[in-house]
Order: sequence, then structure tokens, then C-alpha cells
Amino acid sequence: MRFSAVAAVCLSLLPMAGGFAAAPPALRADVPEAAAPAGGVPPAVKPAPVPPSGTPSGDAAAKHAKRTACLKDAKAKKLVGAEKTAFLKNCTAAL
Repeated sequence: MRFSAVAAVCLSLLPMAGGFAAAPPALRADVPEAAAPAGGVPPAVKPAPVPPSGTPSGDAAAKHAKRTACLKDAKAKKLVGAEKTAFLKNCTAAL
């Protein structure tokens, strides 16, 4: 009985151990890369930095704020349908 309880606990911890094994090893900042042991694991390659996207997030935020203001104006003027669409195109084109 005791053995089966211990085995059940160990087997329940097995999925968590797989997560630790899949994680990359942590690099230590105090050990230089040249100090890797001969014949050991090669030093980890640092990933290249990701280039920024084509449009900065500030520009997208400004467009969103402008469109929101235009939508509020259209609602205040009680525009619907084609009139609302035309108003929004003209209003957001002023950006």
C-alpha cells in the first residue's frame, strides 16, 4: 500500500519534470563564454534582435484616437448609413 502511494505521487510529478527538461539552460553572467569546458556543450548562440514593425505603435494609437473622436462626432450629429461613412472618411483623412 505504501509503495503504491509513493509511486502515484512520483507519477503525478512526471509531467512537471518534462517542462523543466524542455526549458533552455540559464546562462550565467559571471562565466565568460570562452570558459566552456573542452569537449563539453558548445556555448549558446544569442538570438538576433527582432527588427521593429513597419509602423510605430504611437502612429497606430494616434489613428485610433482620431477615429474614436470622429465616431463621437458622427454620433453627436446623429449621422447614419452613407452620410456617416462619408463623414468618417473625410474626418479621418484629415489626419
